[in-house]
Amino acid sequence: MDTAAGFIPGLRLGSMFFSEAARSIIESVIPADSYAAAFIGYGSDVLGYDSQRSVDHNWGPRFQLFLSEEAHAARNGAIDSALKKRLPGVFHGYAVGFSDPDPLDGGTQVPLPSDAAPANHLVEITTIRDYFHRYLGMDVRDGIGLLDWLTFPEQRLLELTSGEVFHDPPGELTRLRNDLSYYPADIWLYKMACQWQKLFQQEAFVGRCAEAGDTVGMKIVAARLARDIMRLCFLMERRYAPYEKWLGSAFARLACSAEATPQIMTALEGREYRPIEQSLAGLYVMLGEMHNALGVTEPLDTSPRHFFHRPYTVIRADRFSNALLGVIESHAVRDISIRIGAIDQFADSTDFIENVDMYRKSLRLYE
Repeated sequence: MDTAAGFIPGLRLGSMFFSEAARSIIESVIPADSYAAAFIGYGSDVLGYDSQRSVDHNWGPRFQLFLSEEAHAARNGAIDSALKKRLPGVFHGYAVGFSDPDPLDGGTQVPLPSDAAPANHLVEITTIRDYFHRYLGMDVRDGIGLLDWLTFPEQRLLELTSGEVFHDPPGELTRLRNDLSYYPADIWLYKMACQWQKLFQQEAFVGRCAEAGDTVGMKIVAARLARDIMRLCFLMERRYAPYEKWLGSAFARLACSAEATPQIMTALEGREYRPIEQSLAGLYVMLGEMHNALGVTEPLDTSPRHFFHRPYTVIRADRFSNALLGVIESHAVRDISIRIGAIDQFADSTDFIENVDMYRKSLRLYE
């Protein structure tokens, strides 16, 4: 079902739910200028990728309600009770009540029948400290050190800075989202340097696999390079990249997508080395030109070339990595001994990336 057929995207539904159904209930318990309300965090709806497929779990009329520490301790229960008593069972055709979280399915909640009371509504009553700590593993209100940024998965930063703030008289939520809107300059430079380094580590392997008659290996390397090229494009356009389910959808919104996508598709679909090589070479030139347009280093030669003395067409991506590392000003960042980048540049395990305690421990790698 699409919007024309009746589907309401979750972000719009959440905004309507707050203003039409929940706001008056909340403000019967606490003053209007004492809280913030927003639609951020988990979910395809926060990123604007939801569809009718999304509505079967953890999707519906919802938002986050942010209280001060004192107000949360004193009034959380009263607000929750008022919402349970006074929210409608159905809002614009969508159930407001949800099942208890299923511990066997990652805490999934499914909508209850439309005539059920909203005993489990999806209004999350929390504090800024607790909410951001759950996502980033630290109290970001105290400030974020440069190296701390390297422990934050881009997906988490994207979730916290996407969506919409509906109401924020205190202003703290808006300020924190602005602070997290993108990386500090030296972290951005370091992440780009490490992404170029990832390309350098693999750019000759497509040709080597082809030379060895390994078509499967050639295509796997080409696909890995395509993903790493896409992620470098996000960095150069200063946009947080989502995880794989939405990577292509988000990439389509980048300015470079129209030029890059046909060549990426050729690299992914080709069965012969030469078309794949030519497509990757075209992408390397595009990346080099994008790099030069940033003006962060002296201009570099963007022409494809052989990999040292071997006849594999590459761009020698290490040249771009070295140039970027050379303009980093922070000693703490410049002195990192290995070019591994942030956590989601070197780790591919979802269980690791989503474990806040584990990824905060990765800070030791940079110190």
